Amino acid sequence: MSSIFHITQRQQWEQAKFIGSYSADSLDNEGFIHCSKPTQIVTVANRFFSNQKELVLLFIDSDKVQAEILYEAAEIGELFPHIYGELNIDAVFQVIDFEAGEDGFFELPQEVVDLE
Repeated sequence: MSSIFHITQRQQWEQAKFIGSYSADSLDNEGFIHCSKPTQIVTVANRFFSNQKELVLLFIDSDKVQAEILYEAAEIGELFPHIYGELNIDAVFQVIDFEAGEDGFFELPQEVVDLE
């Protein structure tokens, strides 16, 4: 199993479970859902999600994603996984709360470390 990850608001995820598929705002705005490899989660969280509450981290089995996944370069020159379509709920195998520490910075969750 190959895992990729996506950070979102808990409310958006709860709504997706009810609907049966997940669609991030970026799918409408940019044409894809931003995801990360395990080594990119903390950098993305600290850059784009600082001071946000009620976040969850979606663990996605990329082999089960029905939409196309492309690894594309981002501003920082790294390749990031992008899902070009809605995310089918059954591709998500784990969801955990994802909050910054008291210092305001995110750390790699033990659940991600345990996957490797």
